[in-house]
Amino acid sequence: MNLLIDIGNTNLRWTRHEVGRDWEIQIARHSGGVPLDLLAAWEGLQPPARLLVSNVGGAAVAESLARVSRAFWGLEPEFVATRPLAAGVRIAYEDPARFGVDRWLALIAAHAERREASLILDAGSAATFDLLLADGRHLGGLILPGIEMMRASLLMGTHIPRIESEPVGAPWATDTAAAVAAGSVQALVALAARLYDRLAEESGGAPRLILTGGDAQRLRAHLDRPFDEIPDLVLRGLALVGEESGT
Repeated sequence: MNLLIDIGNTNLRWTRHEVGRDWEIQIARHSGGVPLDLLAAWEGLQPPARLLVSNVGGAAVAESLARVSRAFWGLEPEFVATRPLAAGVRIAYEDPARFGVDRWLALIAAHAERREASLILDAGSAATFDLLLADGRHLGGLILPGIEMMRASLLMGTHIPRIESEPVGAPWATDTAAAVAAGSVQALVALAARLYDRLAEESGGAPRLILTGGDAQRLRAHLDRPFDEIPDLVLRGLALVGEESGT
């Protein structure tokens, strides 16, 4: 059994990966460390053979995880790093270290599942968009603040009140606070549509739009292009990279 861990800016996702066992994805807010409820869950686990980690959450949470892994299982975590060419995917960045490992793993998972042009929208603390051709060539991507970050940055500099409800119905609003909420969603949806259409032109056919990330559920009702939602896309890529490097 291998333990797969995806550390994002806000949340940590993990699952046990072994032949013949269905995945059970667990999610916890990490706040720069390993939370107590996660320690309790891991304490009773069968010791894993390997601990494979995707980390964009920073050095503090990585070191916290390493301490826990050594204490519980005498095991060093394997923090995977972006490579320019792997599993048939060639990234567009000249410097692989500048391309987020979570984005790289998402590309690998998407390409392994279907060899077709794909647009990946990962809606988290930041919203990332990556374009992939059917032959595995990564065209590049875009990054925007995520929904909460967009709202917070605008509300911080104004006297607009915050609303907690999510936009429904029309893509516009009839109240200022609601307009902020709707704007943060529609900005991502509109960019997804624009990139989807450009990728269709580039690839010569309808691409696949893949939605993932913690805020995926806030976007799904507003997307006007067909999409597949894959919550564990990064973990799937992590499993593939682990298999490629030996189990």
